[in-house]
Amino acid sequence: MTEVLVRASGVKKAFGQHQVLRGVDFEVRAGEVSCIIGPSGSGKSTFLRTINALETVDSGSLIVRDEQVGYTLRDNRYHPWTDRDFARFRSGIGMVFQRFNLYGHLDAVDNVARSLITVKRLPKERALERARAELDRVGLAEHAHKKPHQLSGGQQQRVAIARALAMDPALMLFDEPTSALDPELVDEVLETMKALAEGGMTMILVTHEIGFAREVGDTLSFFDEGRILERGTPAEVLSGEGSARTRAFLDRVR
Repeated sequence: MTEVLVRASGVKKAFGQHQVLRGVDFEVRAGEVSCIIGPSGSGKSTFLRTINALETVDSGSLIVRDEQVGYTLRDNRYHPWTDRDFARFRSGIGMVFQRFNLYGHLDAVDNVARSLITVKRLPKERALERARAELDRVGLAEHAHKKPHQLSGGQQQRVAIARALAMDPALMLFDEPTSALDPELVDEVLETMKALAEGGMTMILVTHEIGFAREVGDTLSFFDEGRILERGTPAEVLSGEGSARTRAFLDRVR
């Protein structure tokens, strides 16, 4: 059996009186591509953010890479993480958002190199060398010295993917990475992600790209009202033989 990288048990999260996650059970093993679908407001993105400790869990257990997220067990007591603990934890996980979050005043290679310099403390020349290699990996070697406004949306998202990959993550998280793109730019990002999957990268992907989930995903989870209503292989979940709620959602997105 391969290593379990993420295990959530009964995870709950509320913002004020609004309960967003209502007891999520979820598991991802090393090398898996786990896709998440569901309507807006169902808790998908919030759950993804808890995995990277961008949101705290109110109750339940969330273990990522053998760590209880947010706490360290010491002397038989759980101690809250410090800012340094959070930074260390996040450095091992790559996350790509809907928006590209690139530094507008930096060119592509410097956008990728920045975290290598500031977080990993690499010398600038080594960081730039690694950044150029990652841009080449996502097909952007010729655009290394362009600033974000000189790149298409698809190219900017691939720079964001290269930036995450440069940190050598054990796990990649994607929060609807194609939702802000024009339709003709979606495929270039999906092809980059498909290549990562084929290379064995462990990925958790919130997406509305049903065809990509069917082709690339190992597991597919359907979120609804803060819970996972269905989970299985993409073929099982997309078969239409599950709950009426899942069928209604799939009929709309298709």
